[in-house]
Amino acid sequence: MNNTAGSYALLGAKVPRDATVAAKLRKAGAVILGKTNLSQWANFRSTNSSNGWSAHGGQVYGAYFPGQDPSGSSSGSGVSSSLGLAAACLGTETDGSILSPSENNNIVGIKPTVGLTSRALVIPISERQDTVGPMARTVKDAAYLLQAIAGSDMYDNYTSAIPFNGSLPDYVAACKLDALKGKRIGIPRNSFRSRTARTAPILDAFEASLAILEESGAIIVDNTNYTAYEEYAQSDAEEIILEVDFVANLKSYLDQLTYNPTGVQSLTDVNKFTKSFPLEDYPDRDTDTWESALSRNFSNDSPELWANYQLDLYFGGVGGLLGALQNHSLDAVVLPTAFASGISAIIGGPVVTVPLGAKPANTTVVPNGRNDLNATGPNNPFGLAFAGRLWSEESLIGFAYAFEQRTRVRQLVKPYTMPTTELADVLG
Repeated sequence: MNNTAGSYALLGAKVPRDATVAAKLRKAGAVILGKTNLSQWANFRSTNSSNGWSAHGGQVYGAYFPGQDPSGSSSGSGVSSSLGLAAACLGTETDGSILSPSENNNIVGIKPTVGLTSRALVIPISERQDTVGPMARTVKDAAYLLQAIAGSDMYDNYTSAIPFNGSLPDYVAACKLDALKGKRIGIPRNSFRSRTARTAPILDAFEASLAILEESGAIIVDNTNYTAYEEYAQSDAEEIILEVDFVANLKSYLDQLTYNPTGVQSLTDVNKFTKSFPLEDYPDRDTDTWESALSRNFSNDSPELWANYQLDLYFGGVGGLLGALQNHSLDAVVLPTAFASGISAIIGGPVVTVPLGAKPANTTVVPNGRNDLNATGPNNPFGLAFAGRLWSEESLIGFAYAFEQRTRVRQLVKPYTMPTTELADVLG
């Protein structure tokens, strides 16, 4: 199937084989129905585009209130999984692109440790942060999918760091009702956004969830704050890393194409194509992210890049999530999904999100910056996230499952519209 990142620049291009995660799904017996749409280039082109829009795929809409922003970048995977258009989907995340569309579409998302799942022949942003993970309606469904796609791959050297001596944990068996019993779960409150009309329902639901976690046997440890969080919030290290990696990693992907009808060989070429091809909607949707990346005057193996990467490892490590886990002897932290992605993203750490609730009926509809989607409104779902050490997916899945089974939030939050077309209507 076409692998385009939603761009006409790659339409018709061919790759030498299936992406490793797709090959693993086939081997496991899965029936691959097709590709879902995404925020073009995984939300790494424009500063003024829309979540869920791509030139080739059009606009994805969420199903929980009219005109819903589906979030991104794995927008189509979030909507498809939520509405049952597929049993489950894969998403990719660099920072938030599994977690955010999962929570906004009332489903479970597992953002794995970087290296647990292969990125071979997945269109990249950054080798240091990209990961592929499942998006499904239940924790157990997501665990089955992770079991199928995880594991080492000769085509992705990051998978050589998997620490389980050739035998992965049983992620499905981790789905136990007593998984939280005796576990120390921290709350990094200084990573939460301030209370506003928009965040109040999320924060209230989060506070209510803590009682459920305690009833499940968890030991809640409050104010396990990230000591370098304020410094992290002011830093542009992640932006620099992603931009510089993208220039190099995209070229590596393009070099593997066995047929390349547009002839693009670099980000410079893709940028020129996008600006000259009318269906790419330039300049109404800019290429400012690429312009910034191309303006960097160092490579992704340079001392300058390495210094920024070490800074991020500090912000997420000793000064962030890993420091909090160590300092307070925690098994994981829990927080609203809307605040969860960044600290784990910069260290390549795992996060699992599970449905927590939805905005109330009196929520004011707020449009996005382009005024072509509704960024929030009544019945907008949101999630609860469990984050932990690298390779701790087994534990996080168990914690999410224990919470899910006691709350069944997904069954309480209903879409305003449902699909009426079945496969038989299309295929005969």
